[in-house]
Amino acid sequence: MTDNAGGPLLPHPLPEHRLALLERITLVLHAITRPVRQWSGWKRISQWEALQAIRNSASLRAASYLAAVSMVLILVAGTIVAGQLRSSVFESRRSAILSDAALRFSSAQSVFDQSTASTPDQIQESTRQLATSLRVSAAGTGAVSVLLLRSPAQSQTLRINEIVDPSVQGVIGDDMRQAVAESSDPQWQSVSIPSAQDSSVRVPAILVGTKVQVPRAGTHQLYIVYSLQGDQERINTVMGILIFAGIPFLLLIPVITFMLIYHILGPVRRTAAAAGKLADGNLDVRIDASDTRGTDEMANLGRAFNNMAESLEKKIDEYDELARLQQRFVSDVSHELRTPLTTIRMAEEMIWDQRENFDPVTNRSAELLHEQVERFDSMLADLLEISRHDAQSVDLVAESVDLRSLVARVVEANSELAQRLGVEVIVESPHYRCPAEIDDRRIERVIRNLLVNAYEHAESKPVVVTIAANDSAVAVRVRDHGVGMCPATVERVFDRFFRADPARARTTGGTGLGLAISLEDVALHGGTLRAWGELGAGSSFMMTLPRKVGVAIDAEPLELWGQE
Repeated sequence: MTDNAGGPLLPHPLPEHRLALLERITLVLHAITRPVRQWSGWKRISQWEALQAIRNSASLRAASYLAAVSMVLILVAGTIVAGQLRSSVFESRRSAILSDAALRFSSAQSVFDQSTASTPDQIQESTRQLATSLRVSAAGTGAVSVLLLRSPAQSQTLRINEIVDPSVQGVIGDDMRQAVAESSDPQWQSVSIPSAQDSSVRVPAILVGTKVQVPRAGTHQLYIVYSLQGDQERINTVMGILIFAGIPFLLLIPVITFMLIYHILGPVRRTAAAAGKLADGNLDVRIDASDTRGTDEMANLGRAFNNMAESLEKKIDEYDELARLQQRFVSDVSHELRTPLTTIRMAEEMIWDQRENFDPVTNRSAELLHEQVERFDSMLADLLEISRHDAQSVDLVAESVDLRSLVARVVEANSELAQRLGVEVIVESPHYRCPAEIDDRRIERVIRNLLVNAYEHAESKPVVVTIAANDSAVAVRVRDHGVGMCPATVERVFDRFFRADPARARTTGGTGLGLAISLEDVALHGGTLRAWGELGAGSSFMMTLPRKVGVAIDAEPLELWGQE
């Protein structure tokens, strides 16, 4: 027996059956999730929150990945198993049907050959009885209908009525009839027929046909339709069992994976928490001994963290001790130098007072000695002040002071230097008072340092001092239009002993600690001291102080790089 010209149809379930199966699965899932959806404590989680939770948890991420991979593998395996199952059942069933059909066709032809019918009515009755007999005898193998049709394009000497079944006659196409007419072997084809229980539902079937010789009526085509509804139902049952067995498996995989990974990653979470505390400055934090037992990676991680924390704590203690020794050294040296400096200063003052009686060379030496002693004294004062800040032994004596009068006093005190350098000083101040609780000695020193620094770098261009105030703060901005600063200089301008251009001559002979001390003085008041500059456009320093000590600054009254 050979296939027809079109070959067998693929043995796949029809869309109606797939739809019915999907509906069953949906109903089962709906029933399973109903208690969860009806739980009074159920909280709807947005897609973004779910993604954030998965992104922030390695356990959830691993469980999600494994669940997705498992689902894909199960779907692939299920598809392969379903395909193999359908193919196996179909091939087995097809072989049995073709064998059975061959016997039925051979038996029918034998009956026709032995028939003694001579009249049309007798021949018609014999063919009807044969079709009925074939349908009844083949019912055990799934036959649901037997048809006897006249062979196309062939004249008969005696014309009899065809034996047809309206419910399945439409499945016999022209290609099938042509294939049967051209071959002496039975032909078969996969078709779909109405279900016996519900005519609106179609079920898979196999149509087998062959040529037979009817006495006196000539060549006819005999077809037997075998239903595969029972086989399809068995396949659907097996697939349903596989799906229902796979659903709990898919639900348990992420849960079990999450619990397992969450337990395994416990030491990592505790190590991360300890690292966060260590970053916050808690150098005593350590990993529990329970997480450092064993020889696996987690235990090695715990021991490595504890060793790192101990080493870090030891190093920081050493650095703190070195810093304390350095601060003590600077303080002690500064105090020790005060005594010989006092003696030197007394002798220098006597020489300075008598300089008019000296010859020009000795007079110049007296002037140089006087300048360097003054510088030495200023340097010692700055070193003592910075050591007090380092030791946090500075006391703030605050009282309400109008910044306008303080700025005016500092500008007046340094007017001689401004005239000598050819710098015009412009003070922009409001008409209202700008009071703030400050230590006027320290803030006066800050303003003086900012003014002298601006005079030194103004290159004989104007220096603008701007005063402003708001409800929470007062500000003083000193802006020059001289050489300016590059971004690298801005970042280090408040460092101790830093000079942007070491080769640049200084008029006032500073120590390099002025801006560093100013930054500490302003911070002591709870304020800010910031700087900005552009090469060739000048520099701007702005001091912002709270109106009351201990009260936060809501907004700055001025812009650092204001437009002039």
